Amino acid sequence: MTRALTACLAACLAVLGVGAAGADDYPVVRPGVALGFPADTGAHPDYRTEWWYVTGWLQTADGGDLGFQVTFFRSHPTQDAANPSRFAAHQLIIAHAAISDPARGRLWHDERIARAVFGLAAASQGRTDVHLRDWSLVADPLGYRAVVAAEDFAFDLGLATTTAPLVNGTAGYSQKGPDAASASYYYSIPQLAVRGTVTRGGRRVTVVGRAWLDHEWSSAYLDADSVGWDWLGLNLDDGGALMAFRIRDARGRPRWAGGSLRSAAGEMRVLEPAELDFAAGRTWRSPRTAIRWPVEWRVRAGPLAFALTPLMDDQESDSRRTTGFRANA
Repeated sequence: MTRALTACLAACLAVLGVGAAGADDYPVVRPGVALGFPADTGAHPDYRTEWWYVTGWLQTADGGDLGFQVTFFRSHPTQDAANPSRFAAHQLIIAHAAISDPARGRLWHDERIARAVFGLAAASQGRTDVHLRDWSLVADPLGYRAVVAAEDFAFDLGLATTTAPLVNGTAGYSQKGPDAASASYYYSIPQLAVRGTVTRGGRRVTVVGRAWLDHEWSSAYLDADSVGWDWLGLNLDDGGALMAFRIRDARGRPRWAGGSLRSAAGEMRVLEPAELDFAAGRTWRSPRTAIRWPVEWRVRAGPLAFALTPLMDDQESDSRRTTGFRANA
């Protein structure tokens, strides 16, 4: 069995604006719309919700392991488009960032939110260029650069592309439920080669590693009977890549699943719901939120099966101040 080089699992996400309510006011995600690069790497401001989500596994010069995450959300709130006020929140930008340090058993996490006005925050169209004050994710000639300067941690990471985009679902149309209207446009950039610096606890270190970028945009991501999802992106050590997700209802029962499997040679396979299974194993109880999170998983995805074990249990992201969700990554 191919081992996983990078594994990132998110649970119970309910991002601001991903539901179906009010979706008639926004463009509809439909099959048969081809994604174009690099144009679709930029923002799609007419759609209700969009995110650029980067996660990765880093190694320090002395052999230590670190995890990192940076996410930028763009939200288009329902409002009067003719509102002339310069303070009107026609677009919101939300950012989350984290560093996990297994040697210390410590997670650093921070979050921000701002209206896209007066230069405070913006998401450009046509290419990846999103920022919220001094946090940013920007395309560069090698791939991307992610810069975060939080109160008690920071990172400046170059993310070099080594493979073509992994276009998920059917040519980028990724269905998220039994109703075809619950869907997103979705691609991933796996196998990003990371090089840069991380600062935490007052100490700056040089790091290298691998990362995964997801970019999705939608107007009606979840239907009324869906409340969250489990997701993983795996950079396989032979150069292949696997994306898999499961949508859940309020009782934790699966409603939908999907995925993409690409071999190191570039052969693509779209995974149907029946080909995916997520089985939660050992759990960990957060001392802050009292939520009991699954921290070990067994995942079947088409011909592959994985046992996923975290380098540390406590990777809880409590982002209720911005998007209103909590997750353990």
